[in-house]
Amino acid sequence: MNSSRDGKSYNTNQAYAPPEYLRDANGNMQCQSRNNQNFVSTGRVTPKSVIFSFGTVLLDLLSGKRIPPTQALDTIRGKNILALMDSHSEGNFSTEEATTLVDLASHCLQHEPRHRPNAKNLVAALAPLQTKSETPSYVMLGIQKHEEAPATPQHPLSPMGEACTRIDLTAIHQILVMTHYNDDEATKELSFQEWTQQMSDTLEVRKRGDFAFREEDFKTAIECYSQFIDMGTMVSPTVCARRSLCHLMCDQHDAALRNAMQAQCIYQGWPTAFYMQAVALAKLNMQSDAIDMLQEASMLEEKRQEDGNGSLEQFYF
Repeated sequence: MNSSRDGKSYNTNQAYAPPEYLRDANGNMQCQSRNNQNFVSTGRVTPKSVIFSFGTVLLDLLSGKRIPPTQALDTIRGKNILALMDSHSEGNFSTEEATTLVDLASHCLQHEPRHRPNAKNLVAALAPLQTKSETPSYVMLGIQKHEEAPATPQHPLSPMGEACTRIDLTAIHQILVMTHYNDDEATKELSFQEWTQQMSDTLEVRKRGDFAFREEDFKTAIECYSQFIDMGTMVSPTVCARRSLCHLMCDQHDAALRNAMQAQCIYQGWPTAFYMQAVALAKLNMQSDAIDMLQEASMLEEKRQEDGNGSLEQFYF
């Protein structure tokens, strides 16, 4: 109500507000005037104010139009229930059911909060009226249900793609262990730089991380791989992918996504980086994004196989 800019919508909003929202600082009722400086609207929600709002919703459903609560109560008191009901709802429920709903709405719209029912009583009154609890709403409304997007790409997936589609972290772990560093090491032979003390120390840290990773000690693996990355001597997309999986195993899904994105930054066309992002997104309940990422990974993998691009040279600084 505070954000209304014109008097018309302001007064309309007040008409549907719980009466306790229209009191001044002393608890007295105020006239519904935009210029009244004593009007208090804190936005504080109470259980009884929610019940009042539910009453307005129930009233909308019964009448098929917006009727100010005070006007509706006058109609109900005049026993003119049929005048209140939506003509399009004829035959959908009996007179007894309509009377029950109108009576319930009138109780919800009581001026004093203490006279309104609580949520438990509402449920107890409404439950017997629900006759089609097992029927989906789209069937009742005659709306055709849209087919859900496929969870996997149409073309065959690799073992990594299959594991990521199932969000099978154990299978992903086994694949990453087996592929070792094939994607970011041009050769398994030590280069000249690897004989330096700094490079030797860096590789030793990574080896400790690899051992912990194989043994499924994921917290230790995270620590070692983080130390490896912080040393800054080498960058490895595989380390980032492995650390991403470690975070997934530890239910740290945001961190897993960041590591998978870091792997992509190092090696932009690497399918594994996209696969790991897909799993992290799925764990974050971002299903649409996860499906898109999975499809992207699959296409990159297929293109990579066609081009014969198998590995990435190691980066050194």
